[in-house]
Amino acid sequence: MQQNAGTYSITAQRFAFGVSRGGYYGRRRRLQNPSQRQMERERLDQLAKETFDIRRGRRGAVGLIFDLKGQSRKYNRKTMAKSMNKQGLVAKVARKFKATTDSDHGRPVAPNLLAQDVSATAPNQKWVCDITYLWNGEGWLYLAV
Repeated sequence: MQQNAGTYSITAQRFAFGVSRGGYYGRRRRLQNPSQRQMERERLDQLAKETFDIRRGRRGAVGLIFDLKGQSRKYNRKTMAKSMNKQGLVAKVARKFKATTDSDHGRPVAPNLLAQDVSATAPNQKWVCDITYLWNGEGWLYLAV
């Protein structure tokens, strides 16, 4: 309505859009002088966007709250999620790690002498080994048995 104020009167526009006089001027006043809550929401939106970008889009609302834990203000998960949703920020889901064996190589391969028969009549007759990958908070661990 403000953009068309030069062409049409505010009164005519109010009737056309079905807006009350108080509603129009109240909205105009709120846009010029935002409330403390509105300013806090805008600050949260900016903080969420910056933290999201720093983390390369890999953190959701809970992760962003954890990252902002040292800030002077605590944030609610639902408030952070609403801020992210309003800005269209969606965390990327990490793909599951899939380790594959590279069998296509020119190196020598040991023969399978057991032919899948691991039964033994006494200890130390047959030995086998295997390796697996375990994820912990510091990175991948390799367990060989």
